[in-house]
Amino acid sequence: MKASSSDLLITALAPAIWGSTYIVTTQFLPPGYPLTVAVLRALPAGLLLLLFVRRLPWGIWWLRVSILGALNISLFLSLLFVSAYRLPGGIAATIGAVQPLMVVLLARLLLGNPIRFLSILAALAGLSGVALLVMTPKAALDPLGIAAGLAGAACMALGTVLSRRWQPPVSPLAFTAWQLTVGGILLLPAALYLEPALPPVTTMNLLGFAWLSLIGAALTYMLWFRGIARLDSAVVSSLTLLSPMVAMLLGWTFLHQTLSAIQIAGAALVIIAIEFNRQAQLRQQ
Repeated sequence: MKASSSDLLITALAPAIWGSTYIVTTQFLPPGYPLTVAVLRALPAGLLLLLFVRRLPWGIWWLRVSILGALNISLFLSLLFVSAYRLPGGIAATIGAVQPLMVVLLARLLLGNPIRFLSILAALAGLSGVALLVMTPKAALDPLGIAAGLAGAACMALGTVLSRRWQPPVSPLAFTAWQLTVGGILLLPAALYLEPALPPVTTMNLLGFAWLSLIGAALTYMLWFRGIARLDSAVVSSLTLLSPMVAMLLGWTFLHQTLSAIQIAGAALVIIAIEFNRQAQLRQQ
């Protein structure tokens, strides 16, 4: 299927919205509950969508959806929140920026896609851009947070490639509902066992949970899986570079963080990286 510019823009909305995760987590949610927050982000959204589509997986799709739900939702979200809690947003975002490079390699192994020079160049440019965008000399390095960030990027990379390989004959809405529900259910026992009960929630907490679940999960994952079905895996993965850029802009706008010339140059590199990947797909078509 030949992808259009509108497909790229629609898919880009997902990682752009995910860029709000850092500010919502740190400013709206109670600290120290990464697994619980991940469950509350995925499971309510999945169940709501499941009630709407009223369709369950069948046959081999139960196994495939379980694998995808574990990679894209359970493992990725829990590791993302561990990283977000233990690292400054800039460090967490920079580590996550290795995902496009991982996707290029995994797409070669699992999909047989050629490793294009432009895709490798784009992945490296994107990683450099994110580093310029969000790294600061005072950034703290927490080993567990770094390990969680790298593992989360690997899970999302593998989940992206497998989601491209396994395309069920259902709508993106149903595919999203399955993965969010299964992913949330898989996370629930770990959250209940490993973390204490949430403290009494405030109105700010409820607003944060509602944003992460309804907008940051239900809407964005539907757009994301739609994009995976229509765009090259490397192109889709390169769009995740928008998350740290949006996170930085939100920090500058609402938290009065500085935005230097180097960071602006980093944002430009991110845009260039996405364009490189788009050009690589156009040449393939």
